[in-house]
Amino acid sequence: MNVVFDLGAVLIGWEPARLVRAHFPRQAADDASAAALARAFFHHEDWLAFDCGIRSVDEVVSRSATRLGLAPDAVHGLVAPLGERLEPIAENIALLHGLRERRDAGEPLRLFYLSNMPQPYARALERRFDFFRWFDGGIFSGDVKRVKPHEEIFNLLAFRHSLVAAQTLFIDDSVPNVETARALGWQALHCANPLALGPQLLRQLGPAG
Repeated sequence: MNVVFDLGAVLIGWEPARLVRAHFPRQAADDASAAALARAFFHHEDWLAFDCGIRSVDEVVSRSATRLGLAPDAVHGLVAPLGERLEPIAENIALLHGLRERRDAGEPLRLFYLSNMPQPYARALERRFDFFRWFDGGIFSGDVKRVKPHEEIFNLLAFRHSLVAAQTLFIDDSVPNVETARALGWQALHCANPLALGPQLLRQLGPAG
């Protein structure tokens, strides 16, 4: 079985509303306004182009600040250092480690990642976290100029690593991404709660050996 992990909100903590509330307390003063600002910030084409590797940190800062009426310095303070501030979800890194041990013991498992991630953050994560060495391969959107949920990035991972759709299990917190994987014939799990992923995934894979 090939197991393909998303990173944000699956293996690495990602709480957009908390981020904007910390950096823009006036505009995100409560849960509702924080959620609305997070959607406007991270689900806009400006951020998607950053994810896709076709817009720089300075460009996304300038465009987002202008579009949303936010102080450029505050936007820069959120965007520029974020790759150094993202932290793993310990329980799911332990889960990944367990799968690595099963693979290394001879079980036919291969481990991959498929992540919408700007290049500066991708390089920071690779440098900071040893668990990237446990994967058999993976793709960051910023490196290939393609983003989920578009089929091209899924097909690229499958092509590079000879993934057979029916033998591939994809895990993501985004429903559209999960739907794309299923449309391509992959198995898929929607990770609505990262702390519930372990039992969910292990039920899907079955016991070790």
